[in-house]
Amino acid sequence: MKIGFTGTVSVGKTTLVKALQELPEFKDYIFATERSKYLRDLGIPLNTDSTLKGQTVFLAERCSELIAKNVITDRTIIDVISFTLNASSIEQPGKLAFEHYASRFIEEYDWIFYVSPAGVGIEDNNVRTTDAVYRSQIDQTIKHLCSCHLDKIKNFGIISGSTEDRLKQIKSYLSL
Repeated sequence: MKIGFTGTVSVGKTTLVKALQELPEFKDYIFATERSKYLRDLGIPLNTDSTLKGQTVFLAERCSELIAKNVITDRTIIDVISFTLNASSIEQPGKLAFEHYASRFIEEYDWIFYVSPAGVGIEDNNVRTTDAVYRSQIDQTIKHLCSCHLDKIKNFGIISGSTEDRLKQIKSYLSL
């Protein structure tokens, strides 16, 4: 099963994936966590400075995860599209073409979980932005994309609360 978490910056997606990695129910899964620091260190601009070339690299990473039979990832194609649409350095035609192309891969996830930022503060990891306005923009864009592309999403869940609460919600959605 291919399980992806979507949500704005600093909502605990990576923490959640690492917690799932400890559970016996997911022992046969590959776990993919964000590689922003690695990609930034390669010279790929992040956040509002991202370029179409940079977002294409992020898209290729997300697509490569979807090759695995059982994968849990802390980012989805939806996240990549959201960051592309909010990049100030990408022209509107390029943004729309990217969304049109990238959205074709959304249907490959068996489950997409939206991780709510409600009650979660922004943590500075020296990679992602700590701009609260930008965080809100990304969140709104992700929610909009989930709504617009709902026909491509096989199964969709919304999770919130503490990591323990989220784990319970995921297990419930997955009937585990």
